[in-house]
Amino acid sequence: MYQLTIEQSFDSAHFLAGYSGKCGNIHGHRWRVLLQVQSEQLKEDAQQRGMCVDFSTLKDELKKAVDGLDHTLLIERGTLKEKTLEALSEEGFSVIELAFRPTAENFAKHFYGLFVNKGYDVAAVHVYETPNNCASYQE
Repeated sequence: MYQLTIEQSFDSAHFLAGYSGKCGNIHGHRWRVLLQVQSEQLKEDAQQRGMCVDFSTLKDELKKAVDGLDHTLLIERGTLKEKTLEALSEEGFSVIELAFRPTAENFAKHFYGLFVNKGYDVAAVHVYETPNNCASYQE
């Protein structure tokens, strides 16, 4: 089995609603996303001969996925009052409401599903919330 791993990162703030510790308060991270794709065989067409996947294409797609989250406040939908969201918007802050709690575990599953839906054979996704703490997702 051939495997490729690419990495991108983004900076964002988040908080864990309902969490009774420091992470219940707004704080930021430099998130590192490592995407591993795999293939039993290498490509044989002229352009990609000898490749599992074109690194350039894969890197560009992951960069697009993480760039949309860069320098934003990532929140779970329904965890801030509407007035708070309006005030943040009026001040020009970027807030992205997610369908999931913004944990490293959930981001790993999110990116996994995103790239499976793009047709990649994803081996695993690893998301580092800090240099020493990583969550992984694979099926």
